Amino acid sequence: MSAGLACGIGALLSWTADLSVGYPLKAAVLLLAHQRLSSGDLHRHSSVEVGPANAVTLARGILVALVAALIGEHAAPHLWPAVAAALVALAMDGLDGHVARRTGTSSPYGARLDMELDALLTLALSVLVWQTGRAGAWVIASGAMRYAFVAAAVPLPWLNAPLPPRYRRKVVCVVQIGSLIVCLLPPLSPPLTTAVAAAGLAALTWSFTADVVWLWRRR
Repeated sequence: MSAGLACGIGALLSWTADLSVGYPLKAAVLLLAHQRLSSGDLHRHSSVEVGPANAVTLARGILVALVAALIGEHAAPHLWPAVAAALVALAMDGLDGHVARRTGTSSPYGARLDMELDALLTLALSVLVWQTGRAGAWVIASGAMRYAFVAAAVPLPWLNAPLPPRYRRKVVCVVQIGSLIVCLLPPLSPPLTTAVAAAGLAALTWSFTADVVWLWRRR
């Protein structure tokens, strides 16, 4: 249903905002891929239900998919709407967790859905920052890092061990996404945007390195 909404909204935007005819399909496919990646093998261990908290996350997912679908489009005229959508998605990041705690509907699926949505938003924003010339191709490392970590866990199973909760990860996630949003603000340009993107990538690299070192020592 959420993919259908993303496709419908994308079709409306394609018609009114001079986007390609493929824009709505990209939004729907990205959202479906995100949901498939999020569910993974969790259905073997727990039911995958869309409760109140997951409904908030899926609504946020529609915004993220619409932003991510701008990849490959002539994004420059649409930066203000993209920034607004990304800011709302970022603001909603803590809302789903709050709703889950209030309604007693926390689940492994909801946690994975939220985490993978953050990863998709970071990847989309990093590609858009590069696509619009705000930083070099190296900025895509910000979005690729989560997926590289998952890929590395295939030959290195010790990376799959559960990590202890750390507030640091949430702070760095917000800093990283926030820095990429700042880079997309139309009035800004290099070298300022390059410096902001580099600072965000440095914070993310530090956080990932800390987790990898912790897992390696306990492998």
